[in-house]
Amino acid sequence: MLRHFPAVDVEINHSKRDYYIIAFAFVAVALCFLIDSVASIELQYALGVAGWVSLITILVGECKFVRAQVFVAVTFATIGENFASIYMSGYTYRLENVPAFVPPGHGLVYLTAVVLGRCDLFLKYAKKIAVFVVLVGGTWSVLALTGVIGREDQIGALLFSVFLLYLFKGRSPMVYLGAFFITTWVELIGTSLGTWNWAAIDPASTLTQGNPPSG
Repeated sequence: MLRHFPAVDVEINHSKRDYYIIAFAFVAVALCFLIDSVASIELQYALGVAGWVSLITILVGECKFVRAQVFVAVTFATIGENFASIYMSGYTYRLENVPAFVPPGHGLVYLTAVVLGRCDLFLKYAKKIAVFVVLVGGTWSVLALTGVIGREDQIGALLFSVFLLYLFKGRSPMVYLGAFFITTWVELIGTSLGTWNWAAIDPASTLTQGNPPSG
């Protein structure tokens, strides 16, 4: 089940750069959403420019493979944002648009998941971190599904189940572990500041969903 997790006896190279990227990403997300809470459309454009400059600057130090992955992630995420938010209204941004900082933001989020997954701390304690994620995420999903915390969240429970499948059967479990932390941060900060709000009923499946979903 855990064949794609790192071996415990492998020598791990420490990279301070990875931790700088991680710290920058978490701070940048919070700062961006805080500014956006009072931003005009023009300021959103400025945040978008800052996002692209930051992402491209960081990618200069990455290999071609990671750059290609980020490009694909940004492309599909941007298409998905316009479909899920603008067309389906599964969630709605504050100004009822897709803010200019969202596409580069998706790139930074994906890159952060990759960097978290390869950093020595995650590689050294991969299985313990996986246990933590399963326990915390599972508890959140169960409590949200039953309506104990916030509104009933069927979508979150479904998505968390899919996440577990990929975590234990997929080929990139370390990236999925990293994604859990950065996307949870993004969702909690974004929804708490009103950057976007999730619809109570998912328009595609008609299942209930939290704000944010727990998965």
